[in-house]
Amino acid sequence: MRQTATLLLAGLILSTLAACNTVQGVGRDIESVGRAGKDAMH
Repeated sequence: MRQTATLLLAGLILSTLAACNTVQGVGRDIESVGRAGKDAMH
């Protein structure tokens, strides 16, 4: 039972870290598209 709880907790932590990296990457992509649009207008 304890091993199962440990594995579940580890999986949850890894999933959270992966989600944070994904959201951060999407934010960078949106920011770069915004910059490109701004540069194209000027």
